[in-house]
Amino acid sequence: MGEAILIQHGSSSGEVKVEFDNFVPSNIDPSDEGLSHSIPTALSRGRYNLAGASVGNYALFAGGYESDYYPGTVDAYDASLTRSTPTTLSVGRGLFAGASVGNYALFAGGYDSSSIEDDTVDAYDASLTRSTPTVLSRARVHLAGASVGNYALFAGGTMSYIDFATVDAYDDSLTRSTATSLSAAKGALAGASVGNYALFAGGTSGSSLDTVDAYDTSLTRSAPTTLSLGRSQLAGASVGNYALFAGGTPGSSGNRDAVDAYDTSLTRLTPTALSVGRYNLAGARAGYCALFAGGQRTYSSYSDVVDAYDDSLIRSTPTALSVGRWSLAGASVGNHALFAGGRYDYSDYNRAVDAYTHVVPETILYMPIGTKYKFGESEETATTNKIVVRVPLTGYIKYKNGVISNG
Repeated sequence: MGEAILIQHGSSSGEVKVEFDNFVPSNIDPSDEGLSHSIPTALSRGRYNLAGASVGNYALFAGGYESDYYPGTVDAYDASLTRSTPTTLSVGRGLFAGASVGNYALFAGGYDSSSIEDDTVDAYDASLTRSTPTVLSRARVHLAGASVGNYALFAGGTMSYIDFATVDAYDDSLTRSTATSLSAAKGALAGASVGNYALFAGGTSGSSLDTVDAYDTSLTRSAPTTLSLGRSQLAGASVGNYALFAGGTPGSSGNRDAVDAYDTSLTRLTPTALSVGRYNLAGARAGYCALFAGGQRTYSSYSDVVDAYDDSLIRSTPTALSVGRWSLAGASVGNHALFAGGRYDYSDYNRAVDAYTHVVPETILYMPIGTKYKFGESEETATTNKIVVRVPLTGYIKYKNGVISNG
């Protein structure tokens, strides 16, 4: 434990820098950190092969398959986990992708109710108003979404059993451009973001691939180290300085428990494997944790397991899903990771929603406006007299005059 914080400085000699290294104020219990599980209101209708994305104060779950058609339903959950139902998709569809940019959550591609590949893109703003940007440059399913800088990217995918390397980019004005193609044509890949990069990993084109493509904020493509194992139907999620790719299948049968993590320099690490190998799982972030939930172990068996990786890549296994299922979707809002929909047999269209909330010990620091501080990736300047900081404190405060305290 530590002590309370009370630092006074009134000298005219210049700026003072106060550093903290894993400091825990005496009124904080760091053991309070953890992941809590809750079950919000179920989806308005059960479905699988839906897509998730976040915008403003909402996590959205759009589209999906239900009883021989794609209804186009959209369910939105706010940071209090209250559900609302925005305008439906302009075209009901599933097996598509979601990504976010600026004030928009976008949903692109997918199969429509005639089982025809679609090129439609729907965008929802922070007020949940829907618009329809320019369509994809090519209709396709099994594509992946990820974001970087001022762009939401939709990469890869399949049309008429032909795989494509196409990458469509939408900026924060919803203007579409076409980025350099992936290094290989493929579908059933996964996307995730870290630092100044959007990454697309794995996938299949006749056989499972290990390739990884990274796009920077200028949409320039590079090729980081490949995955430790080639696989498709894997999931991506981000936390802190890492983009993680977990699970997947090596081909027509079997599953993988491999997890690959890429840092902000695109260096690959291999954290502890999933506790259970599986594919068709979903990823989402809750606070300082990336979670991977559900999935298939074999063609006819499913999993309720949830694996969580913190921002040091340490794995834990929170409470299992309320219903084991696969082809579910993940999305984040506030400190919550939500996992919605899915199926657990071949006649089930599930409505279940599980929420995981990262409870993080925090302290309030009181300081003069204009104080410089760094307790994260970059230095910031206080615009109010109080800031909220994660415990334990590691970083610094720089100021000239006044009092710094946590009480």
